[in-house]
Amino acid sequence: AWTTAISTTSCLCPFLVCLCFIQKCCGVSHHVSTKVPSKNQTKLANGETEVHHRPKRGWIWNQFFVLEEHMGPEAQYVGKLHSNSDKGDGSVKYILSGEGAGTIFIIDEVTGDIHATKSLDRERKTHYVLHAQALDRNTKEALEPKSEFIIKVQDINDNAPKFPDGPFVAMVPEMSEVGTSVLQVTATDADDPTYGNSARIVYSILQGQPYFSVDPKTGIIRTALANMDREAREHYTVVIQAKDMAGQVGGLSGSTTINITLTDVNDNPPKFPQKNYQLYVPESAQVGKPVGKIKANDEDLGINADIKYSIINSEGANMFSISTDRDTREGILSLKKPLNYEKKKSYTLHIEGMNTHVDPRFSYLGSFKDTATLKITVGDVDEAPVFSMDYYIMEVYENAPIGTEVGTVTAQDPDIKNSPVRYYLDIKEEGERYFKIDESHGIIRTIQPLDREDMPWHNITVMASDVDNPSLLSHVPATVQVLDVNDNPPEIATQEEGIVCESSRPGQVIQTVTAMDKDDFANGQRFSFALPSHLPVNPNFTLKDNEDGTASIIARRRRFSHLTQELYELPIVVWDNGEPSLSGTSTLTLRVCPCQRHGRVRMCQGEAFLSSAGLSTGALIAILLCIVILLAIVVLFITLRRSKKEPLIISEEDVRENVVTYDDEGGGEEDTEAFDIIALRNPAAAEELKFRRDVRPEARQHCGPPRTCQSPALELDEVDVHEFIKQRLVEADTDTSVPPYDSLQTYAYEGQGSPTGTISPLDSPGTQSEQDYNYLDDWGPEFQKLAELYEEAESEIMT
Repeated sequence: AWTTAISTTSCLCPFLVCLCFIQKCCGVSHHVSTKVPSKNQTKLANGETEVHHRPKRGWIWNQFFVLEEHMGPEAQYVGKLHSNSDKGDGSVKYILSGEGAGTIFIIDEVTGDIHATKSLDRERKTHYVLHAQALDRNTKEALEPKSEFIIKVQDINDNAPKFPDGPFVAMVPEMSEVGTSVLQVTATDADDPTYGNSARIVYSILQGQPYFSVDPKTGIIRTALANMDREAREHYTVVIQAKDMAGQVGGLSGSTTINITLTDVNDNPPKFPQKNYQLYVPESAQVGKPVGKIKANDEDLGINADIKYSIINSEGANMFSISTDRDTREGILSLKKPLNYEKKKSYTLHIEGMNTHVDPRFSYLGSFKDTATLKITVGDVDEAPVFSMDYYIMEVYENAPIGTEVGTVTAQDPDIKNSPVRYYLDIKEEGERYFKIDESHGIIRTIQPLDREDMPWHNITVMASDVDNPSLLSHVPATVQVLDVNDNPPEIATQEEGIVCESSRPGQVIQTVTAMDKDDFANGQRFSFALPSHLPVNPNFTLKDNEDGTASIIARRRRFSHLTQELYELPIVVWDNGEPSLSGTSTLTLRVCPCQRHGRVRMCQGEAFLSSAGLSTGALIAILLCIVILLAIVVLFITLRRSKKEPLIISEEDVRENVVTYDDEGGGEEDTEAFDIIALRNPAAAEELKFRRDVRPEARQHCGPPRTCQSPALELDEVDVHEFIKQRLVEADTDTSVPPYDSLQTYAYEGQGSPTGTISPLDSPGTQSEQDYNYLDDWGPEFQKLAELYEEAESEIMT
């Protein structure tokens, strides 16, 4: 079996010696026993015993410890490995492998001593895992199985506590009670917290007493002094120390700084700097505008310093109002009513300033408000005249004579001197002027007649100024209502024609008429109707007053005819019930026409047609005019087209050179009126037809045996076309019947000499059935199809 040994030289202090002793005494309880079967008993804490059965062979192990930060000149002894098979004769070879084997840890192959060759740092690596093996030096056979063991790095106090999050900033309300928690700080120590007191930290306060304290174990900072006032001191600097080794001498320490600020609470009431104030306000100050400021001081901050101002006496509250400026916390004094120096020359205001956010914890300090007295002196100012009313309404009858009094306005100087007042009308108002005003007495009169029907209301502006100071003006609006008089006679409301149907019967209502009056409701509400009394009785129509503002026109006979008389005129007299009563005569036109019924409405047939078509008389006339214009354009166009076929001869006096173009086309084989082209081929025959070119000459045909019939053109003498043209030119020059200007004549000549002659029927006086087309077969295959066509046509004619 293996056994281990640890040199006591590694225990450098009494504590380590004690630890080594404990390890040596208790090491057997952590490892497996030897090869001989036996029973080992271990006494437990509860008094019982535990029996361990050991295997036959095995290592005897202990944990090895090595002290960190070893600075000695020689390698540090760690421990010794030994096998029961080792007789001390050097036949056993010890081998070490694993973490740091051969570099940090070395082993004596003969003795099994392990040494550390380098200084170790527990904070970097706390332990190393290695493997031990015992071999027979001669046979290289393993005397013991390869086994694992651990070398732990023993901690020493080589790291001071640190505050990783410092420095700190904290806040605590002012006037806090003693023991109020402010902040907790925590320090860390890299040493082993499970071994000794190297990482056991104790907190203490180095700076900040007697205002603050710190809990030694938890690091909680608390207030240590009562009633700390922010207004007296706001910022504090506290230094906290953390020391390991439980605060013992020789321990390492670290410190941090905490900046503590006292936050504000409402512990100070507002205070006016003085108890009495004076303010001068002119009487011309505008209502609603600021006239002065007052301020109470509050040493608190934020909402704790918000102040609400108020006027607590009725004398001041009726005339003035006060509000708080949120930015400056000043009380802004404004007018509620106009000031009048002549009525009251001074005012006394009691102003109160009170905090809006009161903390009940500090109610023992007293009420959080203060008062001050403000005396306001009203200044005398020269003022503009004041009218007796804010608005004037006047009345005048229409058609009143020029100079009629409409009404009177009055104004008075409010100052003590009571200067005379002058009145004016605002001349800046647009439109025609109808009124004037007396400058001294304010009487408004008309300067021209008024017509209610034209303008029932007039709006004017009256101005007043002091005689001593004309620049001070006051204005007042005035409205003049024009009252109605019965100056407009009534008249028939409609100007349209009435319809009388030819089928009307006696007593039948033709139309119901109403009247209108430009006068107002009082004078134009009811009307009376009648036919003129100075005219003879109307044989066709009569009038019935319905006594409800309407009248009915009634037929007195039957059988009206629009052919006999289409229009009738009926004069009607209308009276109103005004004072005095006025009458007017209107003439109503009645049109007779055949009618057809459309429900209750009767319309003339022509008008019904137009109405159904949706066209008025003007629209129908416009359509007819458009049609006439289009027809005229068509006729003119046709006339111009026909005039183009006439010779372009303007007059005999026109001696300008002209080119006459003939572009007529022939009418085909049956056209007997076409131009005779034989004249081009037979000049002799042309002489006979010189003055009758519109008549086709008779052509003679000379036929011999079958298929030898030739055209007359072949029998003409050889004629030189050039000579023919010359001859025509001479004839044109000597002809006295033609106009005296040049003309262009074109002649086309195909030539002659073809043995087959021409196939045109123009030179053939006979009919188609008299022709013999068999000769076409001799012309070759090109004319074979043509010969077949002519034979088929001839056979059809014969059939």
